[in-house]
Order: sequence, then structure tokens, then C-alpha cells
Amino acid sequence: MTKNRVAVVTGAAAGIGLGIARRFALDGYATAMLDIEENQLKAAADELRAEGATVLALKANVASRAEIEAAYATIRSELGPISIVLPNAGIAPMVPFEHMSVEQWQQVIDVNLTGVFHTIQAALPDMAAAGWGRVVSISSQAGQSGGMCMAHYSASKGGVISLTKGLARELAALGITVNTVAPSVCETPQMHRAMEAGLFPLEAILPMIPISRAGQPDEIASACAFLASDDAAYVTGQVLAVNGGMYM
Repeated sequence: MTKNRVAVVTGAAAGIGLGIARRFALDGYATAMLDIEENQLKAAADELRAEGATVLALKANVASRAEIEAAYATIRSELGPISIVLPNAGIAPMVPFEHMSVEQWQQVIDVNLTGVFHTIQAALPDMAAAGWGRVVSISSQAGQSGGMCMAHYSASKGGVISLTKGLARELAALGITVNTVAPSVCETPQMHRAMEAGLFPLEAILPMIPISRAGQPDEIASACAFLASDDAAYVTGQVLAVNGGMYM
């Protein structure tokens, strides 16, 4: 595997994003970590540097094209052209559809779907120039089967899945593969916050998962590592469900 490549991970301060960033950084990729949580991001990056990884931590809101463009300019200056993009940043508020405001709908779409658009499109010139690129987004089982009180989240993640398929067809001729990993229940700070708020009854959900436990961020990261590798050169347009069998 060639390691002189630059990987960009969004939502990298915690949870799945941090798991992905950690895997790529410790595998030897120069890894740019983007998030809006600046202090948490800096602490995570410092820990990885202490382990010998090459990482760059940048505050950026994926919903803002200007912030993504600015972050990418810094990445290119400090690390080099972007080869691998891992759009992970997302929000998952729980709101019954009948009470969902236009603003709540739009915020989720802006971050979870339009943010993926920005993150990929802004990196496209580097990949096209190299004739090689990998896009591995994080979608969700909710985008495949729906989620209660999460219509906006489900729609955004379903959009990521459809975007993956469309881009896979369009970008293959440029040497770029586009795939998505779809987790279900995963051990993250966001999951624990929802449990503490009484919004996520894990004990009721686990019986629906054949592998009856929550997934781990490093398990999602392993799937991403494969799809971003040279070993996955003939894999594109796919939804890799890392979900313990919750959705088949």
C-alpha cells in the first residue's frame, strides 16, 4: 500500500471520525483532521502526533464551502495534494416530523449532505490530476431503512448513498472510486448523549442486531481503510454495511 498520500477526515474530533483519522494516521498516511470542535480536535491531534503520526488539525464547518476551500488550501500547502477524502461529519438530532421546523430540516441537510458535496468536490482537482483518488463517505443504516424521529437525518444519509452511486459512475474514468460505509448503532459520545437523554433505548435495540452489541469506531475505520486502499481498486459505487447485521 502506498502511504505517501494525503487523507482528509471530517468530523474527526471524536467518535467514528476520530476512529477513522486514527487508523489512517497510524497506518502512515498524512492525515488532515477537520471539525468544528477546535479544542477537542487539537487534543486528539496532539495524541496522534505523540504516537508518531503526521496530522494536521483544522477547524472547519463542512456546511460552508468557503471554510472547506480555506482548509484545503492549508492542507495542500502543508501536506500536499489530497488523495483520499473521508466525509464523516454529521449531526443527528431527534425530532418528530410533525414538529420539525424548516430550519431544523435545512441544518441537517446542509451538514450531512451538502457538506459531503463540498468535501468531495473541492478535492476533485487533486485526484483528477493524479489519476487516482478514493472517496469513502459515512452514511447510515437510517439512510437504508429509515429512523424514528429522524426523517431529516434519514433523508440526508439516503442522499449520501445516492450521491455515492452517481459519483461512482461519473468519476470512474478519472481513476477515482467512490464508496460509502453505512454503520448502525456505534459506540460514540453522540450515542451516549442520546442514551442519557432517554432518546436512545439501547437495550431495546440490541435484540434487533444479530451481533448483539454496538459497533466500535475502529471497526468502521477498518472498512474505510480497505475501500481507500489499492486492494479495493475494482470496488466502486458500493454501500458497505458495517452494522452487525441490523440491516441486510
